[in-house]
Amino acid sequence: MSVIYNGMPSSHLGRVGWRKSRHSNPSGNCVEIAALPQGLVALRNSRHPSGPALIMPVQDIAAFVRSAKEGEFDDLLQN
Repeated sequence: MSVIYNGMPSSHLGRVGWRKSRHSNPSGNCVEIAALPQGLVALRNSRHPSGPALIMPVQDIAAFVRSAKEGEFDDLLQN
């Protein structure tokens, strides 16, 4: 893997360790995350394992997770 860019096909990332939450539903409709070199992480849709990957610095995903834990996005989950 030489050049990493946002939106690249997940399959071009090589053999990275994709993980999903243990709370994900078993039907394969999950967000998966993988650690990449240079302090980056990748996100992908498990239904499309070769589809585009959202690439971002680990600090950005850490801030997002922190905000989610604090309830910042709870209003988006209202039915």
